[in-house]
Amino acid sequence: MKLLLANDDGVHAPGIRALHLELKKKFNVTVIAPLEERSTTGHSLSLDKPLRLEKLEPDVYGCSGFPGDCVLMGLHVMKLHRPDVVISGINRGANLGQDLYYSGTIAAAREAAFHKVPAIAVSLVFNSVVDEHLYQTAAQVVRMCLEENIHQHIPPLTLININVPNVKISAIKGFKLTEIGFRRYSEEIHARIDVRQKDYFWIAGLYEGFAENPDSDCQAVHDGYVSITPHALVDKTSKEYSGLVAVIERLNATIAN
Repeated sequence: MKLLLANDDGVHAPGIRALHLELKKKFNVTVIAPLEERSTTGHSLSLDKPLRLEKLEPDVYGCSGFPGDCVLMGLHVMKLHRPDVVISGINRGANLGQDLYYSGTIAAAREAAFHKVPAIAVSLVFNSVVDEHLYQTAAQVVRMCLEENIHQHIPPLTLININVPNVKISAIKGFKLTEIGFRRYSEEIHARIDVRQKDYFWIAGLYEGFAENPDSDCQAVHDGYVSITPHALVDKTSKEYSGLVAVIERLNATIAN
């Protein structure tokens, strides 16, 4: 199976390195990711400037553009061998609730879905300090999902958003099919004055918790479960997710053993 990996943290980020190392053991993997960090850039594309690809090592490329650009470039580079799945991540931090609308990680997966390629975004959730060794947990989760052929059960124009708790794989309680929750942030904006006596501002909102919903991605990760959230770009019915339900049942049986 041919995989294209992208992200928004940059081609040198530990998350995509861990994902690449884990998945290339079993799959044919190409990495195309931004040369610099592009977090919270949303679904930006470089329409006003040329894109450049820099080959860093075999099957690993840095791209001058945004996450969405990386996927477009990947589909071009691999056009004779179209990827079976595009995976974006492992993101450094959560992509839960409405945060997915800001996320460059999600944007890369969304761009793949636009082009009818099964797409998965994956993030490692942590509060303040991340143990880089635990990117391996998220990488193993992705491998398990691929081994259960989760990509074959993603409806058209839909991406799968996976959030993994910041714990060892042995501490994962299981997998849950979830819906998009809602995270609360303070609305602080700090006004300051620079050395030239001109005003400038910092958006300084702090995370204040999530809205109560037992079926949400936020609640599942809080409870120690891997959250698997279908994000449809067009309206879907619950019947279209029956294959995903079966995959999650098999994943739970695997992790229980």
